[in-house]
Amino acid sequence: MADLTNALAASGKQFYTGKQISSEESQQKGLAPYLPSPELINAVNLAIFLEKRPLLLKGEPGCGKTRLAQAVAQELGLPYEPWYIKSTSRARDGLYTYDAVRRLHDTQLVRMGEKSQSLVDNLDNYIEMGPLGRAFEQTQRTVVLIDEIDKADIDFPNDLLRELDEQKFTIEETGREVEAKYPPIVLITSNDEKDLPDAFLRRCLFYYIEFPYPQLTEIVNAHFPQSSPEVVEAAVNRFSELRQNMEKGKSGKKVSTSELLDWFAVLRQFPQDEVLQQLEGELPFPEILLKKWEDHLRYLKNEA
Repeated sequence: MADLTNALAASGKQFYTGKQISSEESQQKGLAPYLPSPELINAVNLAIFLEKRPLLLKGEPGCGKTRLAQAVAQELGLPYEPWYIKSTSRARDGLYTYDAVRRLHDTQLVRMGEKSQSLVDNLDNYIEMGPLGRAFEQTQRTVVLIDEIDKADIDFPNDLLRELDEQKFTIEETGREVEAKYPPIVLITSNDEKDLPDAFLRRCLFYYIEFPYPQLTEIVNAHFPQSSPEVVEAAVNRFSELRQNMEKGKSGKKVSTSELLDWFAVLRQFPQDEVLQQLEGELPFPEILLKKWEDHLRYLKNEA
């Protein structure tokens, strides 16, 4: 099949390529490198092309789901609106919030002559747009991250269906309708803590981020560009062996790429010969990689 990105680019839209920024630019902007697979790049570009279809991303914690949205916004030069979901989050929070308590307080100040009645009467003074609401009002496409949607109540995804479909919503307190000037690029992450409704899934594109074994060396080199190739290879091999043993065993928390980067950041502080020797022996700094006591007992004793 021909390259999807090139085919879709014929439509005249701007598409994501996964291009890496320089280490200098990374430091200036406080961004870590992000290395997507070609299949993930295609999934992002389908979401960009289809406009009203959010991309639902699943995968193990630490596999890079959350960072993707920021990488897309950075490459395309678009505004970025993250919405981090909690167990108490409501769908309307992403659209707007109405501060009734502040208005009540201001009403009391009006009676005392300290504020004007016109300020209290204008409800817009008490409306604050949420991440999705701000994206709708932007004069260019905006990348919106809805992070860990499965943390919220089961009704949360369905409560967003109309807004995602119609790209508009109404502020109930004022009656004002907010319609998206440009459909945002919406990326949604889930750790599969609970099932999402079928009606919501039908409206999404879906991609599962597999563990990036083939890219581990490239990922480490992107984050630590001047590291010794011998140390990188030895660390990646030892990490991959541990990870594969965990997959065969009964570990509930397998090591992730984020833990690999933390581990390597410590390893590279030591002389090369010392690190290579450590990697041949007992697993160095296991507290960075193994997060459960059972894993310490199992894998430090080389038990599969």
